[in-house]
Amino acid sequence: MFDFLQSRIRNLLLRALPPEAFEILQPHMRPVELPLKFEMVTPEVPTEVVYFLERGLASLVATNSDDESVEVGHIGHDGMAGAHVLLKVNQTPNRTFIQVEGSGISVPVSALLSAVEQVPSANDVLLRYVHCCELQLAHSALANARYNMPERLARWILMCHDRVQDDDLPLTHEFLGLMLGVRRSGVTDQIHILEGVHAIKATRGNIKVVDRSKLEDIAGGSYGVPEQEYEKHIGLTIRRS
Repeated sequence: MFDFLQSRIRNLLLRALPPEAFEILQPHMRPVELPLKFEMVTPEVPTEVVYFLERGLASLVATNSDDESVEVGHIGHDGMAGAHVLLKVNQTPNRTFIQVEGSGISVPVSALLSAVEQVPSANDVLLRYVHCCELQLAHSALANARYNMPERLARWILMCHDRVQDDDLPLTHEFLGLMLGVRRSGVTDQIHILEGVHAIKATRGNIKVVDRSKLEDIAGGSYGVPEQEYEKHIGLTIRRS
């Protein structure tokens, strides 16, 4: 058995679990490396393992029959990949894969469901996390409908900054296009706008956050509500100061 200690776990969701639930999961936890493009949830395939990220960034992506794709959620050390199993749904048309390499902890779905059945308060915590994920999606829809492109880009960079825990974000223009639902050339134009006010510095395959406060000013009300809800309902802070 790997010696996972709840007090040393970086994943905020695992740290927020009641100790008795963590102890049930502990024998089933396995450390995993999460390389770039690693697929944690495959569309329309039963999910047998969930992943709690310790480092790195995962994208939850929706794709339709016309092969159009857009990112609908971020997962970092704040959460887990495969949260749909908590709603008693064993597969989903959405895909979840690694956009920034890292590491995490895998847990069989059977063990997770057993733990939440034995410890109802753990089920409450995890369902509150699902609520936060739904809010993230809702505010992405709000941002797409009511905010302009620089504001939306600033919001996504802030969300990545929260989860990657570094000022250098290994984000390609392709990834940013997926996040924003625009072509790569459009992303380049918006990056230049944020560079022009010295909020970020862009190099090939990397976005450096130079002034977070400027990004927050630009993002305005498009950023912050889901992060506040996470702190309120999970009890730990994801938003960086």
